[in-house]
Amino acid sequence: MAELRYNPLLGDWTMVASNRQNRPNMPKDFCPFCPGSGKVPEQFDVFAYDNDFPALRPDPPEPDPVGSELYRTAHSYGKCEVILYSPDHTATLPQLSVAHIGKLINLWTERYVALSQDPKHQYVMIFENRGEECGVTMPHPHGQIYAYSHMPLKLQTELDNCKRHHSTTGHCLLCDMNREEQAFGGRVIHENEHFLAYIPFFTDYPYGLYIVSKQHKTALPQFSPEEQHSLAQMLQGMTGAMDTLFDRLFPYMMVLHQRPVHGTDVEDYYHFHIEFYPPLRDANRIKFIASSETGAWAACNPLAVEDTAEQLRAAFRRWQSLGKGDVL
Repeated sequence: MAELRYNPLLGDWTMVASNRQNRPNMPKDFCPFCPGSGKVPEQFDVFAYDNDFPALRPDPPEPDPVGSELYRTAHSYGKCEVILYSPDHTATLPQLSVAHIGKLINLWTERYVALSQDPKHQYVMIFENRGEECGVTMPHPHGQIYAYSHMPLKLQTELDNCKRHHSTTGHCLLCDMNREEQAFGGRVIHENEHFLAYIPFFTDYPYGLYIVSKQHKTALPQFSPEEQHSLAQMLQGMTGAMDTLFDRLFPYMMVLHQRPVHGTDVEDYYHFHIEFYPPLRDANRIKFIASSETGAWAACNPLAVEDTAEQLRAAFRRWQSLGKGDVL
């Protein structure tokens, strides 16, 4: 079964993908993402791979005949891709060179543009789940891309608030956030020529980092080669800081927030940024999403971000001092 089911309480769609129950855990003696598996090229730097267990697909099956006028169903149209970061089975983002991460950003951009060509796609979301705490079953470093045929509710809410802020103030909300965080300073982890990294004032995760472009850009295709290089530096440095924070592989969910690929023009009020949702509250304790947070979307951060930002900033300085990356 693979279909969309409408939630009339939220005005949103739920993906039903029971085929994903068959996803394998990593065999001990075989990785389909490694060269030699027969599933990927023998040589590659980065590689886009069609998901073997997609929740969305360009040839979706007919929905099950269980819907009604109230409980609508729709085809699970879209695309799900896996983005392999390197042929190295253990090399995560902070272990890749800035030049290599630049190749990854180029591939993200190419796939964003290609998936944008389908008029049925409304939003293209690039993301990564890292670590067992985030449900990862295939540890070979990789991310994913989902091309949705509808606007996901959270992203639509974000767009609506950015538009409302622009209508009221004449400013871009993310540009104003950048200025606010730079003026305060205490939540900023690092900045380079083109990007700013901070744990924002309101985040619901103790180490919920944002990476935001300094220039008002809405999506990857607008970045110059220099901006792509700065983004690669920032991704390497910030994920390196996370791993250094507790001296362990730091689990996170990472999502690139970009403009929708069709529909209303959002150029004036939307702004590219990357959000991290790390589940750890300390080295061995998880910040679980409790009933009030899930049931009411009433986020509760158990730690003050002014404190966690200081910790992550110190971890970044330690990571730099160890000379593990290209950001010095």
